[in-house]
Amino acid sequence: MDTESFEQIVSAVRRLVRDVVVPREQEIEDTDAIPDDLRAAAAEMGLFGYALPTEYGGLGVTMSEDVRLAFELGYTAPAFRSLFGTNNGIAGQMIAKFADPDLRALFLPPMAEGKLIASFALTESEAGSDPSGLRTTARRDGAHWVLDGTKRFITNAPLADLFVVFARSDPQATGNRGISAFLVDADAPGLAVGPRDAKMGQHGAWTAELVLDGVRVPGDRLVGQEGRAFRSAMTVLSRGRLHIAALCVGLCQRVLDESVAHAAASRQGGRPIGEFQLVQGMLADSYAELAAGRALVLDTAARYDSGEDTVVGPSAAKLYCSEMASRITDRGVQVHGGVGYLRTTPVERFFRDARLYRIYEGTSEVQKVVIGRTLLAAAGGAR
Repeated sequence: MDTESFEQIVSAVRRLVRDVVVPREQEIEDTDAIPDDLRAAAAEMGLFGYALPTEYGGLGVTMSEDVRLAFELGYTAPAFRSLFGTNNGIAGQMIAKFADPDLRALFLPPMAEGKLIASFALTESEAGSDPSGLRTTARRDGAHWVLDGTKRFITNAPLADLFVVFARSDPQATGNRGISAFLVDADAPGLAVGPRDAKMGQHGAWTAELVLDGVRVPGDRLVGQEGRAFRSAMTVLSRGRLHIAALCVGLCQRVLDESVAHAAASRQGGRPIGEFQLVQGMLADSYAELAAGRALVLDTAARYDSGEDTVVGPSAAKLYCSEMASRITDRGVQVHGGVGYLRTTPVERFFRDARLYRIYEGTSEVQKVVIGRTLLAAAGGAR
C-alpha cells in the first residue's frame, strides 16, 4: 500500500489502542479476558488479518509495516494483540506460505475477517524452544492421517477454530526430520483442549494444553510437503521473533511514558522526584535502550524485507528487545517506588507481562545459539 494509506492505518490503530483499549486494561486483567466489544472493534479495523495476503482479504503488510503496527499494539495489554496475533503470525503465515491454494482459499478469508481463529500447535512438554524433539505422531490410515499426542502452552487454544498441528509422520526419523504439519478442526473427534493456564502475567491471553487422541485428519489437510514442516515452522517463527521484538518496544515506550509522568508528578521532600538525579538516570537509561531497540527492529525489518537477513537479525532483535523489556519494566517499578508494587499500577502489570517475552518463540538462550551458530557457519566453523 502507499505510504499515506499506511500512515492512516497506524494512526487509527494508535487511537484504538490508546483511547479504547488502554482504559479497559484493568478490566482485562481482572476478568482474564478480552471483552467482546474490543474483539469486534479489532475485527472491524481488520486487525485479524493485517499480515495476511491481500487476495484473501488481508492487508499484506511488509515486515517493516508489521513492526510499526506492533509498536502501537505493544503499548497496551499484550492480551489484546494476542487475540489476533496467531492469525497474523505463526498460524496464519504457515497457511499463507505453505498450504496449497485450496486450503488458503478455505481458511484465510474468514481468518482475515476475524470469524475464525487459528492456533499454532508445535510446543510440547519435552519440545519447547527446541521443537525437534516433539513426540506427537501422525500415521497413515487409508486416505486419512491419525494424530496422537499432547501439545503444551498453545496460545488461543481455548478460542481456536482451527489448529496447525505438527507431528512426526516418519517414525524412523529423528531430530528435525520427518515432521509434518496438519490443519485440524477444533471440533474434530478425539481433540480436547485443557483448562486455561494460570499465568504470572499476560492475563486475557489464553493458553492451554491440546490433547490429540486418535484424531483423524483428511489427507488433503497436510500443509506443505510431508516430513518437511520443521523448516517451514522455523521460517514463520523467525518472522514472529521480529514481531515480538517490536511488541517489546511498544511495551517499553508505555512504561517509560508512565515513569516520566510519575516522576514529574510525585513529590518527596516538597519537590518532584524527577528532580533527583538518580531518578533522571533511570529514565535516561531506559530512553537510550528504547531508542536502540527501536532502531534495531526497524533496521532488521528492512533487511528482512529485502531478503538480506531473515535469521540472525530477527533472533538478535528478539534477544535484545525482550531482555531490554525486563530491564525497563524493572526500572519503571523502581521509579514508582512503593506504588509500583501495587497491582493497580500499570508498571507492575507490565513488569509481569514482560517476563514471558524472554521465553516464548525461542528463549533468550536459544536466540544466542541461533546467532552464534549462524555466524560460525558463515565462517565455516560450525556444524
